[in-house]
Amino acid sequence: MENVAGILLAAGKSSRMGSMKQTLPFRGKTLLGHSLAQALHSNLAEVILVLGHRCEEIEKTIPSALFGDKLRIVENRNYSKGLSTSIIAGLDAVGNRYNHVMILLADMPGVETEMINLLMVRYLDSGLPAGAISAGGRAVHPVIFSAGLYPEIKRLTGDVGARSILKANGDRICMVEPPGNYDFRDTDTPEDYRKLLTP
Repeated sequence: MENVAGILLAAGKSSRMGSMKQTLPFRGKTLLGHSLAQALHSNLAEVILVLGHRCEEIEKTIPSALFGDKLRIVENRNYSKGLSTSIIAGLDAVGNRYNHVMILLADMPGVETEMINLLMVRYLDSGLPAGAISAGGRAVHPVIFSAGLYPEIKRLTGDVGARSILKANGDRICMVEPPGNYDFRDTDTPEDYRKLLTP
């Protein structure tokens, strides 16, 4: 199986949350710590964590057990210019070392190791240039792209993710149906966080 790099995005200011959501407690870790552990325990060859707002403070909250050869931390000093700058910072760190990259969001704790591995395998088997988890027939994170789409991704600007890349390649996306009930919610507001903690 070909190697795939992961880019975990966690650079934002959490303005809608009113506090740093990366450091909110979740399942004995932080929200970021949980998402990072899931990515690191997967079959991704490397995980590039993109930090920005209060970078050093957030980095100190990452459990020491998660630091190792598989983790690379990148600071996006342009994070205030939008999500696209974090994706591009992560992709710049990937360089030409990997022919495939998976983009993950640190505020989606429902994305667990098994789902990351499933998306990777199905996408690589498909031979298509893009892949995504399917939720109700629409593409949700995580998403994965081949190197042929890197130039398109690097042209993104502002507070946008890779949705436009998926739309432009709509007939060439490997859509992966998740087994069971897949929780694709992100955690943007205090209400989102309360729901996340409700059994």
